[in-house]
Amino acid sequence: MTNAAQQSPRASFDIWGPWALLVTGVVAAALSAPLIPMDRPGTVVSAVLVPMGVVLQLYWGRVKRKRPGPSRTGVWLYFLRWAITFVLTWANPFFAFYAVTGYYTAARELPRRLVMPGLFLTAVTMAGSEIGGWPPHGLILWIGFFLVLAVNMGMVSVFTRYAEQEQARAVVQADTIAELERTNTALQQALDENAALHAQLLVQAREAGVADERRRLAAEIHDTIAQGLTGIIAQLQVVSNAPDLTTARTHLERASDLARHSLGEARRSVHNLAPVALAADGLPEALKKTVTQWGQRTAIRAEFTVTGTAEHLHDEVAATLLRIAQEALSNASRHARASRVGVTLSFMGDEVTLDIRDDGTGFDPAAVPPRTRAGGFGLDGMRARAERIAGSLTIESEPGHGTAVSARVPLVRDDR
Repeated sequence: MTNAAQQSPRASFDIWGPWALLVTGVVAAALSAPLIPMDRPGTVVSAVLVPMGVVLQLYWGRVKRKRPGPSRTGVWLYFLRWAITFVLTWANPFFAFYAVTGYYTAARELPRRLVMPGLFLTAVTMAGSEIGGWPPHGLILWIGFFLVLAVNMGMVSVFTRYAEQEQARAVVQADTIAELERTNTALQQALDENAALHAQLLVQAREAGVADERRRLAAEIHDTIAQGLTGIIAQLQVVSNAPDLTTARTHLERASDLARHSLGEARRSVHNLAPVALAADGLPEALKKTVTQWGQRTAIRAEFTVTGTAEHLHDEVAATLLRIAQEALSNASRHARASRVGVTLSFMGDEVTLDIRDDGTGFDPAAVPPRTRAGGFGLDGMRARAERIAGSLTIESEPGHGTAVSARVPLVRDDR
């Protein structure tokens, strides 16, 4: 594509407009010369000044290519062209076609302080042409000249004011667009950084989850299987020293019961290593099944509710909330002696909350002793799970008034 094809219409007019108006003025003056009539000195002056106008336009085009915009050279060229057009219009009013160029080039070729003087001189030339040519003959033509000049200057002032307002709006609009572009760029960078941090958080959560599951399994083994095996050994030692068959049979039955219980605990611990319930279902369905099965197993009335519009959550978020629910239900069956438990999953904009409430015995959260090697996984484990994915866990309880466990985590959708 050539440079001419790439130029805007305004830039093209700046280059070719003066030439077109000069040619129009010369043709109009030549055709009207016999009718005015145009005297011999006017013809000689026109023959000299028209080539000067051609040379001026050629030189001016070269100057603007090197230094676009107002310049000292441009000021001299503007007023020199005005002088040429004024004398040509004196010789023949139809040369005013060329003088019009002063109107639309003043704002771009002159400094701000010289724009109005340049426009005034052009208006003088145009007013003289519009009353029939220079000089005005008689008082009526002089009065007409000043009236026409006033009209020209009024129109110039109005159009100049509109042009300045339009230019100011264009500057404001350009600044606004540039600011919006900078804001959008900063926003996109923030979104990219947020996405990277989010991915890093999930990776860290997954790595921390592995370590957390190992600690949990170690606690499960210590709290259930190891203690069960210790009990079995103790019962078998009693059997070996039993004085009669009845006593031995009693302790063997106890050892058998402990073995069955330990086997069940081992299976439960292995099952809890991965949220199998989430393999085929989303979190709401998995929680509903978990609550229902827990209620059937413990003979405690259990209800599950979902509020808000359910979303398909990221695996880490769903697994965390399911583990918290399982741990809270386990605590309720072991310690609370509750007759009713309610589990509520709430989707609230950019957060998900899980609430587990029971009407059990309750406890004083401030009086809960720290977990020891012999203690359970319990509340610290649930809180650690929630905090690992930038969430939080709160516990409200009072002796004799039940317990409420509330987990609040960010809503992170599954992108798959």
